Amino acid sequence: MSFTRETFQFLADLQANNSKDWFDAHRADYEAHWKAAALDVISEVSGRMARLSPALMAEPKLNGSLRRINRDVRFSKDKSPYSARLHMIFWTGGHPNRSPGMHFVLQPQGVGYGAGWFGLEPKALQAMRARIADARDGQVLIDAIDRAKAAGCIMGEPDLKRAPKGFESVDGRRADLVRYKAITVRTRDKTAAPSKVIGPAAADWMMETTEALMPLIDWLERSRQ
Repeated sequence: MSFTRETFQFLADLQANNSKDWFDAHRADYEAHWKAAALDVISEVSGRMARLSPALMAEPKLNGSLRRINRDVRFSKDKSPYSARLHMIFWTGGHPNRSPGMHFVLQPQGVGYGAGWFGLEPKALQAMRARIADARDGQVLIDAIDRAKAAGCIMGEPDLKRAPKGFESVDGRRADLVRYKAITVRTRDKTAAPSKVIGPAAADWMMETTEALMPLIDWLERSRQ
């Protein structure tokens, strides 16, 4: 089984009817077109993800490579109980939310994707900035970011207005990169067409997209070690 038009229709309908009553009435659609379809796709790509360098973990279960549909609304003004998205993550090891990884997010209008490393500890962030400050190593990261841009993924604005202490002398594009607290690239508002993941060609497209972002994931993974 793979994603279908019904998968995206379910997401669109959930976006328009985000309530427990509606969800309970359409639980069969969730089970078939959201959960089962995603777990099958994750299983299909798992062997190919494992053969990448670095290997990416593809765990076909909820809270593994498939993020839950339920939202944590405790600290959010938006009390909608469900996410009208389907989020898959493939990561290099350790914790899926605190390791370099690849993300695919199905939304009602299309598929977003990206790669990066969130949740860096201070020691890891300092080590990553030191690598950026190195002219040769920093250029490798810039090349990886440029390749990601060619694949449709871009960075956001830097987190800091000025270079952090100890990195004031870094110049060029690397001067911007040391101002980030995390290195991530993503499609933002330019999603891929739903057809990219509908049907048997979904796995091939996901792998081609992942491979285009592997230079960035590889650079980040070497910072984690």
